[in-house]
Amino acid sequence: MEIMPDHVHLLIKCDPQFGIHRVVKHLKGFTSRILRGEYRQLTSRLPSLWTNSYFVATVGSVSLETVKQYIETQKER
Repeated sequence: MEIMPDHVHLLIKCDPQFGIHRVVKHLKGFTSRILRGEYRQLTSRLPSLWTNSYFVATVGSVSLETVKQYIETQKER
């Protein structure tokens, strides 16, 4: 995981039968509940904490190490 000012990079392994859209929905829902519980001002100021958009790519064409290195070097750019 690498946290950027306006987005987050995550490397996740999931069962294709479950569906990446479900993983994203669960992550956004879970993190929204946690953040709103910890920072009460988010509840009154923002109707929705996350947007519906996300980007997903598979790692089939490159090695897992290449993807890990890419994510780890994002803060340097």
